[in-house]
Amino acid sequence: MDRTSYQKLFDLSGRTAIVTGGTRGIGLAIAEGFACAGARLVVASRKPEACAQAAARLRELGAEAIGVPTHLGDVDALHALVETTAENFGGIDIVVNNAANALAQPLATMEPAAVSKSFGVNVQGPLFLIQAALPYLRAGEHSAVLNLGSVAAMQFAPALSMYAAGKAALLSFTRSMAAEFAADGIRVNAMAPGAVDTDMVRNNPPEFVAAMAGATLLGRIARPDEMVGTALLLCSDAGSFITGQTFLVDGGTVAR
Repeated sequence: MDRTSYQKLFDLSGRTAIVTGGTRGIGLAIAEGFACAGARLVVASRKPEACAQAAARLRELGAEAIGVPTHLGDVDALHALVETTAENFGGIDIVVNNAANALAQPLATMEPAAVSKSFGVNVQGPLFLIQAALPYLRAGEHSAVLNLGSVAAMQFAPALSMYAAGKAALLSFTRSMAAEFAADGIRVNAMAPGAVDTDMVRNNPPEFVAAMAGATLLGRIARPDEMVGTALLLCSDAGSFITGQTFLVDGGTVAR
């Protein structure tokens, strides 16, 4: 290790990253971090206006960036996202599966349509996006996949059980992807955030947010930008010997 190699550890210059759910919250924070590290960015979410605004923000940070409106539950849309990325930037080096929905229904009255919608975005979306991007990831020399799980996958989740189950499935897929794609030089890891100051969390009653903060060892919820360091580690050469892992970024929630 010397100063030059050290400075390149987190450098993403010349690499292209897709970030789903990349227009706000954790996804936008990760996209901004990757932009600052030199990556080219493609942000995807359902709303065209949000995609355009996020891409403009990333360009302000000096990155080449585009927004591609995409419904993560639509397999054809996922293929279009991949092809648009490749057409604009020549390939794909990093995929961050961040988009999710948090449908809440009690188990006793859970509806089949709701389960299908939840798993369509939270499980099938990441799976089929990676499948579509696989030829480009196989062609790269620094390919990495980052799946965003949740501490809900490891805890009781009486109101959010379908969300928690979907995130648990995604963590399982992460381990299997890491094993299956290792021979192709593709690393696959996951992050499991705890409560983060995003729209998803702020949509809860204040007393619920306070309870989530109190459940951490650090006594607070996280800022979205506190997810960036771990994401950079897992998607850059700094994490070149890490694959098949789930990193808890939860302020000590699960430990407690």
